[in-house]
Amino acid sequence: MPEQAPAAISASSPALPAPKRRMSNLRKYKALYLISLPGIIYFIVFKYLPLLGSVMAFQNYNIFKGFTGSPWVGLDQFRRMFTYPEFLRILENTVLIGFYDLIFAFPVPIIFALLLNELRKVVYKRILQTVVYLPHFLSWVIIGGIMIGILSPTTGIVNQVLNAFGLKSIYFLGEDSYIRSILVGTGIWKDSGWGTIVYLAALASVNPELYEAARIDGASRWRQTLSITIPAILPTITIMFLLHIGNFLDFGFERVFVFVNSLNESKGDILDTYIYRVGLIDQQYSYTTAIGLFKSVVGLVLVMIGNTLSKRASGEGLY
Repeated sequence: MPEQAPAAISASSPALPAPKRRMSNLRKYKALYLISLPGIIYFIVFKYLPLLGSVMAFQNYNIFKGFTGSPWVGLDQFRRMFTYPEFLRILENTVLIGFYDLIFAFPVPIIFALLLNELRKVVYKRILQTVVYLPHFLSWVIIGGIMIGILSPTTGIVNQVLNAFGLKSIYFLGEDSYIRSILVGTGIWKDSGWGTIVYLAALASVNPELYEAARIDGASRWRQTLSITIPAILPTITIMFLLHIGNFLDFGFERVFVFVNSLNESKGDILDTYIYRVGLIDQQYSYTTAIGLFKSVVGLVLVMIGNTLSKRASGEGLY
């Protein structure tokens, strides 16, 4: 038998130890680490360190005694929260306003993005994008001033139109039956244009050959939207929906505070404005910390439930 050739010996060097490998990666990607450093510091200082203050929810906190000197009361603040009639009314307002915002405001950026994607004249498309984006850069104080002027019972353009048709003027901000519609409507006007950016970016990644093949098969624009466009951006819609329900009880202090007054607060007062009034003005720190912790837990539970249902239904989720 012919003699077999000796097996080739690999000349590859042994793997680096873990500490040296980490140092090598640190030197290799040092620019990326430096860029991410401000964001990491921001989250540590403003997101993680404040979590330590959550212990106030289980204390009768005294600002002069601090965390260590304030007596522990267990779950008394949470019992007070759920037995206080005013809190239950405000929780109802927050849930209803959040639900209306989810039903009416969440689909608007998707619709805007689909409509803008159908425009073929680039100049007109850019002008329209700028117009719908602009309100996002205005503060809620300015938005509130504009809406108060528009809805004014004497000089507001809405009541002038009503008077032109022979109808009486309506004091929109003086009646509690309109405040929820005003809060949701102004949010749509201010933020929907900005929200379309995410969906337009998702639409830009759709392969144009899919539309060409659909046109060859005789599909209309509506059929192309249903069969190609919406399925292509469905993962993005799912993620944005999960992020939205995570803030279900966090409607926003500024957007409500500029509109709520003594005449409409029975249906417009939410948890954020209640925390400001009771916590900062009345200095009931432990009670309002318990409310804030309750909001966070509800948001976490909603995200986990929504993510589980989303992964079972579509295979997409946050994690």
